[in-house]
Amino acid sequence: MILVHLQYYAQLREQAGMSGEQVNTAASSLRELYEELRLRRGFSLAAEVLKVAVNAQFSAWDRPLRDGDTIVFIPPVAGG
Repeated sequence: MILVHLQYYAQLREQAGMSGEQVNTAASSLRELYEELRLRRGFSLAAEVLKVAVNAQFSAWDRPLRDGDTIVFIPPVAGG
């Protein structure tokens, strides 16, 4: 199991009911982690519409997870 720190913004924060959490996961990539969280937290957004950052740098979805990573899932910005 890997321990990661998660931060949620906008719609994801509303759906999770929190701005962040620490999670132990068996996921091996960012995409697997997000799919696990979609089931657990009921996120309605698909990974394809999000950006993801790890340790303050944008990252590809297939990046392997490392113990202690800080991960931010970034939903699309709406406004006008």
